[in-house]
Amino acid sequence: MSISKTIAPHLPYLRRFARALAGSQNAGDSYVVAALEVLVEDPSQFQAELDPRVALYRVFTGLFNSLEVNLRPNAASTPAATVDQRLEAITPLPRQAFLLRSVEGFSLAETASILDIDDHDVEDLVDQAGRDISEQMATQVLIIEDEPMIAMDLRSIVEGLGHQVTAVARTHGDALAAAKRSKPGLVLADIQLADGSSGLEAVNEMLEGFSVPVVFITAYPDRLLTGERPEPAFLITKPYQPDTVKAIVSQALFFDRRAHPRNRLSA
Repeated sequence: MSISKTIAPHLPYLRRFARALAGSQNAGDSYVVAALEVLVEDPSQFQAELDPRVALYRVFTGLFNSLEVNLRPNAASTPAATVDQRLEAITPLPRQAFLLRSVEGFSLAETASILDIDDHDVEDLVDQAGRDISEQMATQVLIIEDEPMIAMDLRSIVEGLGHQVTAVARTHGDALAAAKRSKPGLVLADIQLADGSSGLEAVNEMLEGFSVPVVFITAYPDRLLTGERPEPAFLITKPYQPDTVKAIVSQALFFDRRAHPRNRLSA
C-alpha cells in the first residue's frame, strides 16, 4: 500500500493536532501540507516499521520542532478562558506531549517515539504541562474518600498543584453537605464509602444541582461501566501513582471551561 493511502485515514486527526499546536486552522493546515511535502520529497522519512499514525506524527513533529519559532514559549496576556488560550500558555514541548497523550490518545511509548525522546522525558514533559496549567488557574476541590491515608495523599497531591481542598468527605451525606456549602470546581471521588454508601450516587445527586468535572479514583472500575450518568471521562484505578493523579487532574481542569483563573481563588 502506498504511503498516501496508508496515512489518509489519520490526516483529520493530524490536522486537529496541528491546529492545537499552531493556534489556528490555517496555520495548522499549512504545517500539515508542509509535512506531506516532506514525505513526497523524501519517503524514507516515513518509518514503515512503526504504526502508521505514529510514523505520520513523527514526521510532523520532526518538521514542527525543526523551526526555532515553534519552540519559543508563548506569553498569555489574559487568564485562560478557553481551551485554545490554555494551550498557548503551555510551553511548546510539554504542550506537544500533553496533547499527544491526553487528546490524541497515544501511549507513553508511542509519544516517546513521536517526539524522539525517552519515556521518562515524556513523563517529565507531561508533568511540566500540568504545572503550566496550574499556573494558569486554580480551583476548589472536594475529595470524597473514606480511607484517611489515601485522602491525605490526594490532598497533598492536589495542593501541590496549587489547588485548594475545601473538604474531605467520607460518606454520601458528608459529600452532599460539603458540595452544598461550597460548590467545588473539581471533585475527586471514590465509589465505595465508609458507611457502605456510594460515592457514585453522591456525585449523581451533586450533578443534578450544578455541573462540575469529576475524577473517579477507585479499585472497582468495572462498577462505573454502567452507561449511566456521570460517564467516567476521568478514571484512575487504585493503587495509583501520584503522577497519574497529577496528569488526570490537569486534564480534567484543562478541558473544563468553568475552571476559575488563579487570581480569583480565595486564600
